Amino acid sequence: MRIRVEKAMANHKVASHGGMFANGPNHNLKLLDFSSNVNPLGFPSKVKDIFKNTSHVSTYPDPNSNDLRTSLQKYIGVSKNQIIVGNGATEIIYNFCAAFLRKQKVLIPIPTFSEYESAAKLNGAMPYFFKTMDLNQNLSEFQDAISTNNCIFLCNPNNPTGILVKKRNMLKIIESAYDKSAMVFLDECFIELVPSGNESIVSHMKEFDNLFILRSLTKSFGLAGLRIGYGLGSKKMIEILQKIKIPWNVSGIAQQSSIKALSDKSHLPKTLDIIRKESKFLMDSISKIKGFTCYHSDTNFILIESKTKSNQIQNRLLKRNILIRDCSTFRGLDDNFIRIAVRTHKENLHLIEALRES
Repeated sequence: MRIRVEKAMANHKVASHGGMFANGPNHNLKLLDFSSNVNPLGFPSKVKDIFKNTSHVSTYPDPNSNDLRTSLQKYIGVSKNQIIVGNGATEIIYNFCAAFLRKQKVLIPIPTFSEYESAAKLNGAMPYFFKTMDLNQNLSEFQDAISTNNCIFLCNPNNPTGILVKKRNMLKIIESAYDKSAMVFLDECFIELVPSGNESIVSHMKEFDNLFILRSLTKSFGLAGLRIGYGLGSKKMIEILQKIKIPWNVSGIAQQSSIKALSDKSHLPKTLDIIRKESKFLMDSISKIKGFTCYHSDTNFILIESKTKSNQIQNRLLKRNILIRDCSTFRGLDDNFIRIAVRTHKENLHLIEALRES
């Protein structure tokens, strides 16, 4: 029997990521994971309350995550009917591409999160790339690269560089896209983990019906294992995305845990204090180690250029139960880049010691 498969699906390449399962099955719970950019404090303690009552495990979850969307409406200040909840932010990326991209050009600055390209290609779109390590420095050239009726993917702050595009610059990009009838997909999954101040564009959503913003509780509230993300867009965008998502896409435990996490008002301020202190400590310390150059970062991870090949560093550190991100799989970077997450001071000391001896 001949199985017919769409060409885009047959040629689909799975994107590479960090995490303790990135290199195959790995159940070493003692592994220090510096490859995943999750909140260094983990999840808020209030979330533990959800797991004390297991009666909800046998109950189907709300397919539209209504209570969570109500909590997000209060938290983010955006109307409930402009919020979509997904099984992680990645599900929303793929649903967005399935809904709105068809055989059109997609502009992606690189290096950046690889799922934008992957999801766009899977749905027949044609990505083209703009190489930059700091979009603030190439703003006008990037605006010129926007073509009519296309779509732009932006990550702010950007993964893996850690660079934040200032609000005034981001608004210029969105305005340029609006003038050219181009959609803007803006990934703000790390924006809450920027200690220097609030540069989010959420408050400007009403000005642009071409804008879609992605957020994640995975990163900011340490809920990576529960897979929870949300998107913000016009009512029309959200109506379409609600129609095409799979039924019961977000588990009841994930929904309830997210509501609990959002109610903890002290978790993010504590997190930002750690990121502010420990990011500086890591950059100052690692920059003194021969063969390593740290790039400036505005958030909870640091891109490092190394004279030693990235996979060699990764393998050496794995022998010491430390996992870092080999960045050779990012389009736009070669095999001399690694990325580390900001963790607690004790854990960061352990990493620095291991890098010195690697």
